Amino acid sequence: MKPLASIQALVVSLIKRLFQARHHAGLIPYARLISATADGWLYLGTAALAVLWSGPFAPMLLGLLLGFAIERPVYLLLKNLLRRNRPFRVLTINQQVEPNDQFSFPSGHTCAAFLYTTLVCHWLPLLWAPMLIWASLVGFSRVVLGVHYPTDTLVGAILGLSIGQLTVLLTALN
Repeated sequence: MKPLASIQALVVSLIKRLFQARHHAGLIPYARLISATADGWLYLGTAALAVLWSGPFAPMLLGLLLGFAIERPVYLLLKNLLRRNRPFRVLTINQQVEPNDQFSFPSGHTCAAFLYTTLVCHWLPLLWAPMLIWASLVGFSRVVLGVHYPTDTLVGAILGLSIGQLTVLLTALN
C-alpha cells in the first residue's frame, strides 16, 4: 500500500501547487468552456449527424452507440465501487463547477472524451491531432476546476482509449 500512498501524496502536492499558482484563476474560464464541450451534447450531435449521413457514417454511429453502451456502465460501476472523494471535499480548494455525482475516480468527462476521440479518429484519422489535444484538455480542465485528481483523469483517459479500441474491434467483427 506504500506506493499508492506515495502516488496520492504526489498528486495532492500537484493539485495544491496548481491552485496556489497565480495563473490558476486565469485558467478557470477556459477550463469551464473546455469541460462543457464534454458534457455530452457533442456526442449526441455527432450521432445525429451520422444518422443524417448514414451511408459512410453508419459504422461510426454503431461504434458510438456501442462504445457508450459499454463505457457508461463500466465507468459508473468503477466510480461507485471505489468511491473516491473529490479533491474539493478533501483539500482546501474551491470547486469551480458542480460535478454530476459525488465521487471522482475515474473521470467520466475524460473517459468519454477519449472514447469519443478513439472512435471518431478510427473513421476520420486526419482528426487525430486536434482530437487528442481536445481530449487531453478536457482531462486537464477537470483538474483545474477542482473536481478531479490528475490520476482520475489519467485512468479516465486509459479507460476511454481501451473501450474505444474494444469497440473498434467489436464493430470490425460485424
